[in-house]
Amino acid sequence: MKNIADIAKLAGVAKSTVSRYLNGGSVSEVTKRKIEDIITETGYMPNAFAQSLKAKKTNIIGIIVPQLDSYETSQTLIGIDQQLRALNYLMLVSHTNRNLEREIENIYTLAKQKVAGIILLATQITDRHVQAISEIDIPVLLVGQHHDEIHSLVHHDEEAGYAMGKYIIEQGHRRLAFLGVSETDIAVGVKRKEGFKRATRDVNNCEVRYFETKANMREVAANALDIFNDFFPSALICATDEIAIGAVKAAYTKGMHVPANLSVTGFGGYEITAMMHPALTTVQFYFIEAGKKAADHIVQLVNGQDIPMLTYSNFEIIARESVDKRFAPS
Repeated sequence: MKNIADIAKLAGVAKSTVSRYLNGGSVSEVTKRKIEDIITETGYMPNAFAQSLKAKKTNIIGIIVPQLDSYETSQTLIGIDQQLRALNYLMLVSHTNRNLEREIENIYTLAKQKVAGIILLATQITDRHVQAISEIDIPVLLVGQHHDEIHSLVHHDEEAGYAMGKYIIEQGHRRLAFLGVSETDIAVGVKRKEGFKRATRDVNNCEVRYFETKANMREVAANALDIFNDFFPSALICATDEIAIGAVKAAYTKGMHVPANLSVTGFGGYEITAMMHPALTTVQFYFIEAGKKAADHIVQLVNGQDIPMLTYSNFEIIARESVDKRFAPS
């Protein structure tokens, strides 16, 4: 594989001339044809990443992600990458390992690296996030969380929580537990719970209790059902599929059967939930489609086009084997 120096030597021109040609700068027609011939003969492929960094306006979109070992993150990144490639943009991923300090630092770092825009897959938005985003001179799109002052693309978490609550009530369950996460995560910890509360608030003879856990299936599996020593529900609504998987594991560890003793639901629609036994009833979010929409939106912002400040992605209830139908009390 040849590099720019090799192409320059074969064409008998300076390395800077080849670089100028590759970046669309002014080069004489004779020199241009000479360089083109050499590139054709050698099969040289310019490094698009380096080429973009040298240009005044890059075609690189920075993506800040809190974790890489997440189905939601990986699927969203697939969608972003597919659409950015279709639009002739590149993706530069920065992983923060759920460290908010690193997340804020990466906003500034990516801006210094002259990315055209930033997509932030956020778990929470603090005042320091807002300050950093206001101080850099490039477009930023939030995915997964909403802020009034920043363009945001979110799952319709509250409506999804409401839909799941209505579904569980329709199946006849009246003794319910909602197992959520910290309210620092507004989308998952607040919105899904608020939607569920709204669906169950005015239902007769319905008892609901709310609990909190870490969004980690291993921790849930280790202690999820311990919190139900004084209150055992007929249905456990989990704020994520990960929590639901851990809860099913915990139930079987204690000799219980899903759904005979306990119905369980999740949110996410992870592929593995269809392969479980029993298969998990869940809210299906369309992460790849959301990623594609995020890519479209950030490119539109980069090009000075108007988009809505808040956009929702689609969802649907996937009814499977982990929920049974109960006789509803009158």
